[in-house]
Amino acid sequence: MSAEPAPLPPVRLHPEAQLARDALAAPLLARAVRIARWAGPETRVGAGGELIDEQLPAAAAHLGFAEDDEDGPAHASEAWRVAVDIGLLEVTDGEEGAGEDGGDTDGTVTAGEDLALVTSGSPGDVLGLWLGALDTVLADATAPDLEDILGAIEDGGDIDLGQLDWDPQAEADFLDGILGNLYLLTVGEGGTGDSAAEAVPLPALAASMIVPEDMGEPTDDVLEQVSDAMMRLDDQFRMLEPTGLVEFRPVDEELMAEAGDDPAPVEDDEDISRYGMVRLTALGLYGVRARMLEAGVDAPAVGDLADKGADTLLAATAEFPQEAARAETELWLDGREPLAAARELLAAARGDDESAPLRRLRCQQALSLTGREAEPALREVLDDSRLGGLARVWLAEHGAADVPPPPEAMVYWLTVDTIAAQLQAEGNSEELQGLVEGLAEQHSGFFDIAWRVDHPATADVLEAMGRLHPDKKVAKEARKAAFKARSHGGR
Repeated sequence: MSAEPAPLPPVRLHPEAQLARDALAAPLLARAVRIARWAGPETRVGAGGELIDEQLPAAAAHLGFAEDDEDGPAHASEAWRVAVDIGLLEVTDGEEGAGEDGGDTDGTVTAGEDLALVTSGSPGDVLGLWLGALDTVLADATAPDLEDILGAIEDGGDIDLGQLDWDPQAEADFLDGILGNLYLLTVGEGGTGDSAAEAVPLPALAASMIVPEDMGEPTDDVLEQVSDAMMRLDDQFRMLEPTGLVEFRPVDEELMAEAGDDPAPVEDDEDISRYGMVRLTALGLYGVRARMLEAGVDAPAVGDLADKGADTLLAATAEFPQEAARAETELWLDGREPLAAARELLAAARGDDESAPLRRLRCQQALSLTGREAEPALREVLDDSRLGGLARVWLAEHGAADVPPPPEAMVYWLTVDTIAAQLQAEGNSEELQGLVEGLAEQHSGFFDIAWRVDHPATADVLEAMGRLHPDKKVAKEARKAAFKARSHGGR
């Protein structure tokens, strides 16, 4: 049976109102709205509902393109198609050969029902329009090049799909995979798509989809595939940037080799940014997450747990990076009365199951965000063998008076519980190694007592201490204590 995929870190999205403003400011949607408002009964469209060539210069001029701008008509045509696709325009197609003289008839154009959403709709309505526009451009980005299409046209005018060598699903999956990797790189660093977020080099992004993780030195064939993918991504991100999905620095044209327009190999001292850099915007994070959710991927966002119980909060944030866990917990606490929230958190932190230590660590971190109003809840669990230790820590940190000293057994139990939680959260980290060294140094007889601690993870914790401690003598003591714990405690 294959392992379950690791959960995605939660993304911190901007408020919908801000994202909707970003969507309306994105060049592509802004042009689609302007072209929809420009169109009228006199606007002429072809048999397929497209804006006829004779109308394109006027449309381009309306969008602000200069008369000598060769790209203006193409941008106008794209804006028209997007406006039709997302319902800003309603077009009744013309008919081929239906005119009085046997020629084609023009279609009719009216404002679409969704055009009003631009000014009177909710932020969610606007973002829905933007997602529709994004779908249109993504479909274009994975379509074959015009030159390839022309080269695959047979004598009869039909396209030879075999000669075209184009798999639409494979192309779409590849680009979705690229966007997914870019999303994961962004949220993995606690990113929100703000300008401070790190841009990703295009070669690294292409390699993330092609180079196997267990491959040492990539072969020439793999490097060629990465180079081809990089150039394909360069074209695709140029198309996607006007949607507002990404900020993109294209590949420096001077780096293109004359043969085949492939980039020259990356030199060790080369400025990697010249090979293209891309990052998701805040709007892009929203868009990629929306597509993930539509595909059935669990892509959490900070704030998803605000209306859930403390048991759900602690279980879910146990898998979160610390920064994201704190942000989620702050939102959860904002809507609750401190004393009631503290009691709910403490109740959810109980248990002897495998996940309980990390739940208690997240509980302790959550309680650190509460004020003195929560103090009665902490005093209520002072005699609890599982919660009394963390309660004393909280009370001491908040300067509470009359805090009874903990029994020795409680101190050792809390120590084992804390290390068990750190192992679950971070594995054999440097921070945990420092904690282990400090414990062994401060308590010379630590292992003589620790193996007797009535905690389900005692033996595992002592074994980890044996792995982590750099002093061979101390490490051996830890391993012996772990053996005693398993032999005498049945752990």
